Amino acid sequence: MDDLVSIIVPVYNAEKYIEETMDCVLAQTYSHWELLLVEDCGSDNSVILIRQYMEKTQDPRIRLIRQPSNMGAARARNRGLKEASGRYVSYLDADDLWAPEKLEKELAFMKEKDAAFAFTGYEFADESGKGTGKVVHVPEKLTYKQALSNTTIFTTTVMFDLEKLAKEQLEMPAVKSEDTALWFRVLRSGVAAYGLDENLVKYRRPGKSLSSNKLEALRRIWYLYRREEKLGVIRSAYHFCFWAFRAVSRRL
Repeated sequence: MDDLVSIIVPVYNAEKYIEETMDCVLAQTYSHWELLLVEDCGSDNSVILIRQYMEKTQDPRIRLIRQPSNMGAARARNRGLKEASGRYVSYLDADDLWAPEKLEKELAFMKEKDAAFAFTGYEFADESGKGTGKVVHVPEKLTYKQALSNTTIFTTTVMFDLEKLAKEQLEMPAVKSEDTALWFRVLRSGVAAYGLDENLVKYRRPGKSLSSNKLEALRRIWYLYRREEKLGVIRSAYHFCFWAFRAVSRRL
């Protein structure tokens, strides 16, 4: 597997952003990657645009994978993970953007820390992809206990080392906030996540995105504490208060 990075992108009705997202991958200063675009049976022209892009670039590192039916982002990422050939796995959402040095810097950071799991800082962006100036800084290290109250790990920033973690450990559960549920599960196993506190990602937040529904986000996190992590009411409430405070602070 050497140092190949498998980049997994779930694609669902992403025609508005997908070309710009593919551009940011081709612009990476680290070039030893494969791009796995897992199309989840959307109703727009994403597949056409991806095929046109592949024809135009003639880049063999780009692969289009089509789901047999709409199965959601978690299963799309799991499909990409199953087909990944790299030692390292990174997730990139179809509407987010990477700085050109993202892969190079994060890979070097993982090797420096001998990390199985890493994540970076990021900046909120508007619908056009322009940064708002609101940068989320990340801690140097997160354990399971710390992460319960501090979910600063954003999906488009993560990288995993498959020589230290099995693919089975990285399969996302079919629950809401599946990404956070995965972080909790990996960290619960005793693995620590290392944070590279550099702004290497733009997190685009369209007005009607799932993450913009604050009440729903609160419900999803509470569900994870109670149902997935099986925490008691008091312990759940304790972590929930800290999580909510940090989540609000990141957006102010």
